Amino acid sequence: MAKKKKAKSSSNVICQNKKARHEYTISDKFEAGLSLAGWEVKSLREGRAQLVDSYIIFKNGEAWLVGAHFTPLKTACTHVVADPTRDRKLLLHKREIANLIGAVQAKGYTCVALSLYWKNERVKCEIALVKGKKQHDKRADEKEKDWNRQKQRLMVAK
Repeated sequence: MAKKKKAKSSSNVICQNKKARHEYTISDKFEAGLSLAGWEVKSLREGRAQLVDSYIIFKNGEAWLVGAHFTPLKTACTHVVADPTRDRKLLLHKREIANLIGAVQAKGYTCVALSLYWKNERVKCEIALVKGKKQHDKRADEKEKDWNRQKQRLMVAK
């Protein structure tokens, strides 16, 4: 008998930080690995993660993801005390960390997490250097999105 293969989901994205895309203008994006515990990987497979108020800090030449919430499964972690909001280490090269630190300190950027996704059975975090938007910039983006939706509807109607 042939073994059945698991059906791959069409999307590898675990969760996204939509609030960050609305609140900030994104300048540069980076891909970083995450150092996770076993129960965290199991909860990510179930899609139980939130990046709403998460950001990146730099301590001792290392990057840390702060504020991400991974909800523990009831059945996965019986012998481990799970802390859903602990700081998680990001795996980046020294040069990338140095570039990020320089941009944050000198140029006034902020570093935030945009999304978590699967890549070759590993969890990756998309981080970005961002600057805050003003209120009028947010309104202009909303108008542009509405106009693009209307154009799409008109194109489909024809």
